[in-house]
Amino acid sequence: MGLISGILFGIIFGVALMAGWSRMMSHRSSKRVAKAVDMKLLGSLSREDLIKICGDNFPQWISFPAFEQVKWLNKLLSKMWPFIAEAATMVIRDSVEPLLEDYRPPGITSLKFSKLTLGNVAPKIEGIRVQSFKEGQVTMDIDLRWGGDPNIVLGVTALVASIPIQLKDLQVFTVARVIFQLADEIPCISAVVVALLAEPKPRIDYTLKAVGGSLTAIPGLSDMIDDTVDSIVKDMLQWPHRIVVPIGGIPVDISDLELKPQGKLIVTVVKATNLKNKELIGKSDPYATIHIRPVFKYKTKAIENNLNPVWDQTFELIAEDKETQSLTVEVFDKDVGQDERLGLVKLPLSSLEVGVTKEMELNLLSSLDTLKVKDKKDRGSITLKVHYHEFSKEEQMAALEEEKKIMEERKRLKDAGMIGSTMDAVGSGLGAGVGMVGTGIGAGVGLVGTGVSSGVGMVGSGFGAVGSGLSKAGRFMGRTITGQTSKRSGSTTPVNSETDGLKQQ
Repeated sequence: MGLISGILFGIIFGVALMAGWSRMMSHRSSKRVAKAVDMKLLGSLSREDLIKICGDNFPQWISFPAFEQVKWLNKLLSKMWPFIAEAATMVIRDSVEPLLEDYRPPGITSLKFSKLTLGNVAPKIEGIRVQSFKEGQVTMDIDLRWGGDPNIVLGVTALVASIPIQLKDLQVFTVARVIFQLADEIPCISAVVVALLAEPKPRIDYTLKAVGGSLTAIPGLSDMIDDTVDSIVKDMLQWPHRIVVPIGGIPVDISDLELKPQGKLIVTVVKATNLKNKELIGKSDPYATIHIRPVFKYKTKAIENNLNPVWDQTFELIAEDKETQSLTVEVFDKDVGQDERLGLVKLPLSSLEVGVTKEMELNLLSSLDTLKVKDKKDRGSITLKVHYHEFSKEEQMAALEEEKKIMEERKRLKDAGMIGSTMDAVGSGLGAGVGMVGTGIGAGVGLVGTGVSSGVGMVGSGFGAVGSGLSKAGRFMGRTITGQTSKRSGSTTPVNSETDGLKQQ
């Protein structure tokens, strides 16, 4: 009897134990499912939603990464890099060499690639962010890092020497924006837009080494190359500037993707006050240069022996993107040989109201990069009057054509030896002639040229005059005699330039 009761008790106890275990596991499973559902719901909430739910108890350690990691893409890129590097080398040589020639600084007669290979180390993509700002387009921001081993040698020829320069220890840190224009035909992409975002600022670090010579053979060479690289990046690749590439052979209108003039900035450089004196005997001979894009840089006349100059000259500059572009103003001391910068300041166009004229006094700085500022002394101030006018569709197209004509004229004058570089600062004869359509300021702008190697003149609303190669009144771009270039905290310095600015009537 005892045996039977023991067996029954064991069976009942075992069944109960199994039932309890099964119930416990089922309960734990249901709790895990419920937690997973809750986590999925929380994962779909934005930071603002979570703040509303948690209130003051919102944990600061919760992060919302904007960029997604793509380790698989980096593995693919490393495998494909030898083929990509070979193809990219040809593209870079064909597309960048003309830019080196266009942006070649004064004092350099030739600037070309002697050697160019991209090495064996592939770039690394830290993350990708996909957005959709406009219907029919997909925008992809790519956080890119490259500490490669390229072999880049520049053949530099100047009046005094010819020397090959190697770029070593190249490192690139940037966020590239790629916009895909979608289409309803295979391959479903009709065009691609590529640009570098202005924020965070693109960083290109490298060191220069002379091959079989010394960098001192050409004075200021290192600064000249730094300026050229910086200008090409800012003026060609940095947003809002972009490269548009049609894809797939699909006939498509890409005019909406291309950069267009958005408006014009009318700037009157009124005066400067308490400038720093750079002369041992007498006082500085200051003049000011202004630009939104380095390739469209304009300058005032020089006021001799005066630390409180009054210029009162008006210029007009084209703006392609009011939200991201800035007006840069620099003041130089005109001297024999090399002009020295007295100070500079940058004014974001986003701070200006459309259609409102504003007068402002801005303090001059020794450098826009605070890390490079060694001289903390007061450099004086400059007074400007600024007015931003937004283009209509008709004005936009007219300004675009006018911009192209100005670039062609700059290149023609450079080829003729009348200016040292397409980025030389010029007088207000050109600045006043840009985008003068339909605002009552310069309707009916035309190009008229006479004389030998005519400095084509702008005919319009009193800004320009009829061009003559020898006539002072009709110079389209002023007369610039350029010798050398010197860099002061990241800027190209005009040298021994003589340009007559035409004051607005």
